Amino acid sequence: MSGADMSLQPSTLRRLRHLLAALGPGLVVMLADTETGSVIAAAQSGAHWGYRMLPLLFVLIPFLYLAQELTIRLALGTGLSYGELVRRRWGRRAELASAAVLLLSCLGALATQLAGLAGIGQLFGIPAWQTITLLCSLVLIMVCTGSYRSVERIAICLGVFELAFLAEAWLAHPNLSQMAAQLSSLPLDNHDFLLLAAANIGTCVMPWTLSYQQSAMLDKGLTLDDLKPARMDTLLGAVLCQIITAGILIAAAAAFGDGAGGQSLDSIPDIAGGFTRLLGPTGGRLLFALALGGGALVAAIVVCLTSAWTLGELAGRRDSLEKHPLDAPWFYGGFAAMLAGAGALVASGVNLVKLSIVTSVANALLLPVMLAGLYWLSCRELPAPLAPSRRYRMALAPLLLLLAGFSLYAGIVGSLG
Repeated sequence: MSGADMSLQPSTLRRLRHLLAALGPGLVVMLADTETGSVIAAAQSGAHWGYRMLPLLFVLIPFLYLAQELTIRLALGTGLSYGELVRRRWGRRAELASAAVLLLSCLGALATQLAGLAGIGQLFGIPAWQTITLLCSLVLIMVCTGSYRSVERIAICLGVFELAFLAEAWLAHPNLSQMAAQLSSLPLDNHDFLLLAAANIGTCVMPWTLSYQQSAMLDKGLTLDDLKPARMDTLLGAVLCQIITAGILIAAAAAFGDGAGGQSLDSIPDIAGGFTRLLGPTGGRLLFALALGGGALVAAIVVCLTSAWTLGELAGRRDSLEKHPLDAPWFYGGFAAMLAGAGALVASGVNLVKLSIVTSVANALLLPVMLAGLYWLSCRELPAPLAPSRRYRMALAPLLLLLAGFSLYAGIVGSLG
């Protein structure tokens, strides 16, 4: 080996280590994005409308990336979380209002995850309260005894199980000719279709995913040197998230008659029933449980961390997973309170599918406010090297406006229908 090769090798290894060290927040938040609510929205879309919602899922990829990329700029450019930036720019009242909306979104999302996990337990004859108690205890112990990096690694390992949805889509053998016919006929004037469209948007770009990534990058200690790998991390996650969601829709469309029957899925066992018809009672149930459970657990971790960071900021503290529970009572107390509150809501017997759809539509209705805040902060708070150029702002504004506008339109019209 020549001297030049020997000198290049350590540099290449350093760049690779730097890249791997920076990866994580974007991938985790995108794996959390493919959570119980997303599974329900995609499965309902496939059962009711066949493959007609597929174009929307893929069109959302650039919107998802562009929105999350703004959180990367703000985290690395200001060193502050979304809530801290809101307080600095608009004052304490605006921070309180923003936090209240975010925490309500987190509570609904977490209840959806726990209800989904309880539904998985019911598939195997385990009472819901036992499943919820066990999982909440394990998640709390994991967070209280770990660090951000260890929690991130566990979340990624859990999220890998979501790839089982792609296997299910492949094994479903979708009817390609029927798929092509349905994609050329989109019922954009149908209220039910618009409601599910709003739910799919609401489970793609969500307030808590935007807030989480910004805070997670700060907790992990990333700097401006990590800008490129952070963007790569987020882009990879956005593509993977929507491909997995599309796999869920395709499998559901094939399982429930390609949308011809307009079937209603009122529980996790109902949704799982379609997958068992495709893959058999044992294999289908197990594969579905692994895929849904992986995404739900990642989302539960992300939602709880988002809530804990938010509550800590309201108390004027920048808490972290690196701190001992006794040194960060607001952080760990908020984490535990969110788990307990969501667990109690699920134990009350709330309908999972209805809760999920309502939460998703609420996210779609709240999304314009969050996107407007991110856009404004990125234009006003970032230093020159990271601030969006005038050309980029002019291109980004109509895209975000389109996403926010359709989100509002679909959510309102669909709800009225």
